[in-house]
Amino acid sequence: MTHDPAALLAAVRRDLARLPVVLDALLSDLADGSWRMRPATNEWSPLEIVCHLRDEEAEDFGARVRVVVEGGTAFVPIDPERWAVERRYADADLRVALALLQERRAANLVFLATVPPERLEHVVDQPKLGRMSGLDLLAAWVTHDRLHIAQLASTFARVGASQWRGLRTEYAGPIPYAGA
Repeated sequence: MTHDPAALLAAVRRDLARLPVVLDALLSDLADGSWRMRPATNEWSPLEIVCHLRDEEAEDFGARVRVVVEGGTAFVPIDPERWAVERRYADADLRVALALLQERRAANLVFLATVPPERLEHVVDQPKLGRMSGLDLLAAWVTHDRLHIAQLASTFARVGASQWRGLRTEYAGPIPYAGA
């Protein structure tokens, strides 16, 4: 299937602009302790998710789309799981991380407004995933945002249900992270 680069770029720019608004709505009035609550032992807290999004904004999607637009041949390797530990996501300040994410997203949106759509058809070979175009990266970027919005919503559902133990929260439907 082929996609019109100009139409995809316009749609992606609209979708990417939504993330800061959604995060602000979800996180703006959370108590400090809620930022750090994990829905399950091996899952990230809202704070860790925001830190991940902040770093991905600069070192994954934004950087990789720039490589494509500039006609590059390779992406700098990334390791988001390692970053969470080494960069101490769990100890960060949510408001600072969120502000930096919003700043980076705004800069990326400005950059995307200058991209000639045809440059997004350039392909870079990825060792694990194979050939990826700028169009692939843009679609993945929006999908990445949506996956983490869903992750945040699931986290809030589990944390909320845990806070109200003894009450019949299961009436709402299946609570994510069962057995947490």
